[in-house]
Amino acid sequence: MAKKEYAFYPGCSSQLKASASNYLTSTQSMCKTLDIKLTEIPDWNCCSASISYTGASELKRHVLNARNFALAEKHLPGQDVVATCAACWLNARESKEKLDVDHEFLAKANTALKAAGLEYQGKAAIKHMVEVLIEDFGYQQLGQPVVKPLEGVKFAGYVGCQTNRPFGIAGESYENPLYLDKLVETVGAEPIKEYDQKVACCGGALAFSEPEKSQKQIRNIIESAYDHGADMIVTPCPLCQANVEVYQSEINRKQGTNFNMPVTYYSQLMTVAYGGSVKEAGLDGHVIEPTKLIEIAKKG
Repeated sequence: MAKKEYAFYPGCSSQLKASASNYLTSTQSMCKTLDIKLTEIPDWNCCSASISYTGASELKRHVLNARNFALAEKHLPGQDVVATCAACWLNARESKEKLDVDHEFLAKANTALKAAGLEYQGKAAIKHMVEVLIEDFGYQQLGQPVVKPLEGVKFAGYVGCQTNRPFGIAGESYENPLYLDKLVETVGAEPIKEYDQKVACCGGALAFSEPEKSQKQIRNIIESAYDHGADMIVTPCPLCQANVEVYQSEINRKQGTNFNMPVTYYSQLMTVAYGGSVKEAGLDGHVIEPTKLIEIAKKG
């Protein structure tokens, strides 16, 4: 029996062979060490983050998430639903808030779900993996399995906007959330506490429609990390990770900069600190290699 069991919603980007599959790899490695059992929700579907931009109705958006909740309640009763993707978590939390408060809307959603033999009952909580780590375990317990402290590595904790508002992590400031800084300290590394871009948006929604605006925001995020002496950026969001990492070469080409800042996931830091290999931490899946983390992972 695992110490903790959860109904797992991987989301489109973090599933196997998707753009953030290294996030999934490191999460699975981290959870193995912490004795967390993640059971994937059978036949899960998209969280509706994408269709919300195309004018889909409110009912259609929220029913997609309600279907995932109902599947979890049916197949994994009594388990909280956990997402690793910030956008998935945000959309799922929004849907749950709507379904749990608006009884007329809930009735409409369940009418739609009935066609698939499902019903949303509102029994499961919806959590981001970071919430699980902080609220269900705590920093002291998370620090116990550390065998390779990440000494001498400085991280800029880039929270982004989606895991910060409107729900956030319990007890955290919206303007200056500290949980990434604390997780960095837990694994023996040094957080950049003066990092002033930690809750800035990466411009993900503008990446294709208004790339200049998006890349301006990304440049600010990266420059602040350099200015404060960071070796790497760490984030809980796969969209933030992809945008801030991938567009550095484009910004270099257009603006004459020389950015080469690695962007990692908190789960990768923890996996390496727990003794995981380069492969187990998903460090082989980056466009910009997190060299210092790789060196620590390779140490005997």
